[in-house]
Amino acid sequence: MDIAILFPLIMIVGVIFMMQRGTKARQRQAMEMRDAMEPGAGVRTIGGLYAQIKEVREDTLLLEITPGVHAVYAKGSVSAVLDAEEYERIVDDEPLYDADDAPLVPDDASSLTQDADDATPADAEGRVDLGKSDTEETVARTDDDSEHGPKS
Repeated sequence: MDIAILFPLIMIVGVIFMMQRGTKARQRQAMEMRDAMEPGAGVRTIGGLYAQIKEVREDTLLLEITPGVHAVYAKGSVSAVLDAEEYERIVDDEPLYDADDAPLVPDDASSLTQDADDATPADAEGRVDLGKSDTEETVARTDDDSEHGPKS
């Protein structure tokens, strides 16, 4: 058998093997997560519902959506089991950061590219001079209008 034919076959088999390996790893993680579910844990379903596990059954879960409101969900519908602190933060709608700890984000992109002292000054109408004269703009506009021909 020629090596030119053998090499692509080996590559295809290798790619298939790597894809199956990744799929099996994700399946194993999902199974471990489902096995770790226990009453009292907070969960997020695939649909984005946050609830607390009240009872774990063979293939289903009894979830408490709000105090006194229960629903039965399939175990496979759970996308994440949350630790108690994260679940409480999400359900109580608490911010991720305190006002003092929040990252500083500039109001505009100009502060990222230049100093405020070096900024291009704007005229009285708030326009910034880009170095283009008014006559050039007028000529450019009239050229664009003439390309389309007379208006009918």
